[in-house]
Amino acid sequence: MRRLCVHTITTKPLSLEECLVEFPRRGVSGITIWRQALEGLDLRAVARQTHDAGLEVVSLCRGGFFPAASVAGLQTAIDDNLKAIEQAHAVGAPLIVLVCGALPGQTLVESRKQIAEGIAAVLPAAEQAGVKLAIEPLHPMYADDRSAVNTMRQAHEICAALGSPKAVGIAVDVYHVWWDPELKAQIDLAGQTGRLHAFHICDWRTPTTDLLNDRGLMGEGCINIKEISDWVDATGFTGYREVEIFSNRWWSGDQKTFLDKISESYAALYPQDPSK
Repeated sequence: MRRLCVHTITTKPLSLEECLVEFPRRGVSGITIWRQALEGLDLRAVARQTHDAGLEVVSLCRGGFFPAASVAGLQTAIDDNLKAIEQAHAVGAPLIVLVCGALPGQTLVESRKQIAEGIAAVLPAAEQAGVKLAIEPLHPMYADDRSAVNTMRQAHEICAALGSPKAVGIAVDVYHVWWDPELKAQIDLAGQTGRLHAFHICDWRTPTTDLLNDRGLMGEGCINIKEISDWVDATGFTGYREVEIFSNRWWSGDQKTFLDKISESYAALYPQDPSK
């Protein structure tokens, strides 16, 4: 399936090498690599192996986590993001997804200021490497310690504060933004401004048993995935639909079976997406 991408975190029990074997067998065309999957590996070799497997590297996850209580802490975050840019360039990832971070006890306004400053600090290196940066708004339940950016509007505001460079845009993850009454208008704006860099899909289970690790397979929950996807496509976006599922339930089972389910669910949701 031409627009189907799967994140390595989705099948966390599998090594990257196993993902490169199993993903193409299910018609997956793209792969988003999480940085922990690269530990101990030769990055140039990963780029070759991914290409040989017939997979396109869609993005690298994740950068961000800029807010800090000290100048030294912010510099540590900047240094880590510079390393992520080097990793993305080495494996051939054109994009880094930014989970922007937050600091308990610090105002969200200050955290957003530090996020903008952090992105500005690494932007020249990203532009030189030819790597784009995508701010991913996270659901408000994560505003305390994972991200002070919780809506697409806030992500747009940071892009505007940075001068709207082409290298900085937004990653739309339905799990985090499906509830937003402004969502369609903000997706439209992302299309108009060229900021729509990535689109992630999964589902919200009811009741959810874990606020981080109980995401559902598409069709298992209440998110209007197809409608949101249609809004995204209407902007002219033709990129990958990236399956990103954090799930203790799915991780505890056979990952090959899980990949079969992902392929089946995706095909049911997007019957018009042709095979490779």
